Amino acid sequence: MKKEIHPRYEPVVFRDKAGDFAFLTRSTRSSDQTIVWEDGHEYPVIDVEISSASHPFYTGQAKVIDTAGRVERFNRRYRKDTP
Repeated sequence: MKKEIHPRYEPVVFRDKAGDFAFLTRSTRSSDQTIVWEDGHEYPVIDVEISSASHPFYTGQAKVIDTAGRVERFNRRYRKDTP
């Protein structure tokens, strides 16, 4: 592997403020903001808009769309009458 061409791969905290959820992982992204994690060390923190803690699909608040009714209405509207 060539030296000095790869980005730094370091521990980073990703935080979802809407879901009050954060996790520590490794990433090539970094930030000027830092946070003290549960282990007492200070890590860069990246705020995200949505995560599995706040996404409707994972929280069970997703809405089901009635696609069957839409298909039937389309077929009724554009059906060709055959003699």
